[in-house]
Amino acid sequence: MKKITALCTAIFCLWSAPASASPYVSGLVGFGSVDNSNEIEYKTASVYSAVVGVKSGDYRIECAGGYQRQSLDKEAGDPLIVIGEDASVRSVMFNAYRDFTIKDSSVIPYVMAGLGGAKVKVIDNGVTEIDENAFVWQIGAGIGIKASEQCIIDFGCRYFNPSKVNDDEGGKISMSSSNILVGVRYNL
Repeated sequence: MKKITALCTAIFCLWSAPASASPYVSGLVGFGSVDNSNEIEYKTASVYSAVVGVKSGDYRIECAGGYQRQSLDKEAGDPLIVIGEDASVRSVMFNAYRDFTIKDSSVIPYVMAGLGGAKVKVIDNGVTEIDENAFVWQIGAGIGIKASEQCIIDFGCRYFNPSKVNDDEGGKISMSSSNILVGVRYNL
């Protein structure tokens, strides 16, 4: 029920934008450096995001679905690689952007911030060890480069921070990461 309510809220917010607002869709891929926590070191994460949004003037709001996956590299102080452990974060984010339009330039710098929720999972050799919901916030900056009037190539970096979740030993695990993303935004 919570997922349906969140989806309906996102659709209502996007459709109730001012008449001068123009909708867009976007897809992003990239990699992330996950912060090491609780004596665990992570490999580089794969990051994916699909977006629907609206733009009005120099402002954008959007709803983004994201997926981030990384393998656990090793436990701190232990040279052996932890085999079979993977961590993933599925998120739904509501993001706000401020574009800085430069006259007669195809480059558009931006800053952004977002809030949302996530499902954090850690699986060890096919057995789910952690499966928890988390609050998420993120901040970022980047540039858009106009390829055409409808298409913008996006390069950005973001700090993505889900709240800590409980591990199977009673401790807390952080899955926060610094992500570098590239994508395409298409104005409808």
